[in-house]
Amino acid sequence: MTVEYVIADPVIASVAARAAITAPGVVRLEPGLLGLVTAWTRAARQRWKGLDPAPADGVRVRTVDGRLSVQVDLIASGADQAATVGRSVQRAVSRYVTAQTGLVVDEVSVSIMDIETANR
Repeated sequence: MTVEYVIADPVIASVAARAAITAPGVVRLEPGLLGLVTAWTRAARQRWKGLDPAPADGVRVRTVDGRLSVQVDLIASGADQAATVGRSVQRAVSRYVTAQTGLVVDEVSVSIMDIETANR
């Protein structure tokens, strides 16, 4: 008997969000316009089903032909190099999603929406 598990994209996005926010140099996750629309739609659907929406603002997940890709939009700290923050988020998301779900992440794209300096 073969058992197959399906993990919904909002769950994967929530797992990825937890990983991304803990990466060094990440101030916060920041959804762009598409991310806001996606988050609103997901939250409305989950509330309609009587579920509490999982926190995943700033993260979008897409599965095409069995390939999992994750998009993370964030605000980085001005104390860290942007490229280093991006690579750190890519590694953290890929590892944590695989560890928590067993799914292999094919791509993690990071968009740094802004860099927050200490004296803003």
